[in-house]
Amino acid sequence: AYVSDFTTTAEWDSTVLKARKLTPGPIRSGTEFEVVCALPIGSVELRYKIVELRPDEYIELLGSSKFFEVRDKIQFSTSVRGTRIDYSAAFEFNRAVKPIAALSKKGLETMGRESVAGLGMALEDRYSIEKSTDFRGRMGDHLLSGLPLFTRLGYKLGHKRFNPMSTSVKGKHMVVTGATAGLGYVVARELARRGVSLTLVARDHEKAEKVVAELKKETGNSHIAFELADLSLLGDVDQLIKRLKKSGKPIDVLINNAGALFNQRELTAEGLERSAALLLLSPARLTEGLKSLLAKATAPRVVNVVSGGMYSQKLDVDALLKDDDGDYSGSATYARQKRALMVLTEEWAREWKDQGIVVNAMHPGWQTPRACAVPCRCFADWPGACCAPRRRGLIQSSG
Repeated sequence: AYVSDFTTTAEWDSTVLKARKLTPGPIRSGTEFEVVCALPIGSVELRYKIVELRPDEYIELLGSSKFFEVRDKIQFSTSVRGTRIDYSAAFEFNRAVKPIAALSKKGLETMGRESVAGLGMALEDRYSIEKSTDFRGRMGDHLLSGLPLFTRLGYKLGHKRFNPMSTSVKGKHMVVTGATAGLGYVVARELARRGVSLTLVARDHEKAEKVVAELKKETGNSHIAFELADLSLLGDVDQLIKRLKKSGKPIDVLINNAGALFNQRELTAEGLERSAALLLLSPARLTEGLKSLLAKATAPRVVNVVSGGMYSQKLDVDALLKDDDGDYSGSATYARQKRALMVLTEEWAREWKDQGIVVNAMHPGWQTPRACAVPCRCFADWPGACCAPRRRGLIQSSG
């Protein structure tokens, strides 16, 4: 399954700059991919098509570019050590580049061996998870020197060190909140592509239906459903918990992603400050409420989406639900709630370790939206976010 999805070539083939699937639906004979490969000077774009696919046995692809055609044949068989993979790539160069290709034969063979070695490492998936001790890792531990790591540059630097993700998650049940847009939508799309059984939590029925239909069409994964709940209302959270517990379906992964940054202080219908309700009380209530379903899974995990904005706020329990003093700051309130969720994440991780439930937190980084002409004028207000929507009183989504 991992190899037949040729978008994964970007993870194990060092010559591949990027790859994407062009054909909607499940991966099968006829599915096409776009793969961009590096050349000594510049790059070349290939259009690959699966011409034959026998699951768990054989994959054959035909790739074409302006310089050559290549036929990849990948055979899987059982061996004493595990799975044996025989991979061949036969090139047919056009007249203009044939002389150059002949001189580059050894280089092409070396490149092929390195690529297959990379695939072997990706499939073995024996990467250790350790705290980075290099310069960039140490930089990230300090606020001022670590700030650049939250930008596009930081992502590009970090991306070079990402390990391939070949472990199958097909059939795992995962619950994602705030999945109709932004980060939540991208997470849902990637998980759907990998065959996960998804429950998406959203508050808008029309958007939820649309997203589920889009994901099913794009990925061919039919195991996608949604639950409606306004997560700023604890009553809705409680009803959501009841419905999920009634189904009895174990939850392998719970991703608490839903969130927003509000400019004006407002109370929910339940009388709670809405930032505290949505960003802290809701994920706390939901996670605690679904703990029994997490415990039923083989290797359960909770992922809380926090924010680097929390670096601007220390934990102040008294301030989390305090009354408005006339000096409300949406960004400071947001950061305060995310800081509390980070602390709660650490508490759960310690308390639930013996029960086999892993609890993580992550921050997706921030960057200036492409629509903005200039970065945010005030870092303390909201790093890298667009000033104009905030001035109009619009909501800045989580992360």
